[in-house]
Amino acid sequence: MRYILPLREGGSMPALAEADDGFRYVVKMRGAGHGTKALIAELIGGEIARRLGFRVPELVLLDLDSRFGITEGDEEIQDLLKWSQGLNLGLHYLQGSMTWDPLIHRLSPADASLIVWLDAFITNIDRTRKNPNMLAWHGEPWLIDHGAALYFHHAWSDPQKAALSPFPYVKDHLLLRQADSMHEADRIAHRRLSEADFLEITALIPDDWLQWEEAPGTPQQLRDAYTRFLTERFNNSNIFTDHAIEARGKLI
Repeated sequence: MRYILPLREGGSMPALAEADDGFRYVVKMRGAGHGTKALIAELIGGEIARRLGFRVPELVLLDLDSRFGITEGDEEIQDLLKWSQGLNLGLHYLQGSMTWDPLIHRLSPADASLIVWLDAFITNIDRTRKNPNMLAWHGEPWLIDHGAALYFHHAWSDPQKAALSPFPYVKDHLLLRQADSMHEADRIAHRRLSEADFLEITALIPDDWLQWEEAPGTPQQLRDAYTRFLTERFNNSNIFTDHAIEARGKLI
């Protein structure tokens, strides 16, 4: 309902906005860089994190019409808003939160290990010292910004092969040094997640976000491909778990 201000920290330039429920949201826009694929990764990554037991801001679908942000004077932002008309993704705004700093904020090795497991599972390249994508709010860690995850869908050549990758980018993970319980994290994840969860989560993806020229197929066929990727990767989690342990061994 109301455009408040652009958030220029990230490359996609999300917006802080107020919706018709009276709450404020950080709006991830379909007109930005990677389009609806970033929204899909944000949705899937955030909901998997939530089912693993982590705090994640509420995710909502937000509809932007042609009048949204019409008074914004920045031409670049006006173009982004124009390209983003329709269904977008919002994260509940955590007012007063601050960026998680591992030198100040404390996280148990067990939680650090499970976060590393999560990011290796969803192939999230964007939780590094340069860009933690974690917030401290009321003394608790909150996970945000999973839009860079599931990067296999930017090529979409062989999702099955991508599901078996070791995730080499784990070497740059913010929490890798603390992650001394990766095998236990793997066991916990297998207790908390199942293929039924992946089916439920991928069912949340709107048809409108599954219209790509480079990946022919119906929206349901593309949803099924995401489900197969997640299931195959989950069933072979020893590949990326063992690689994370090896990568950590080179740091300590």
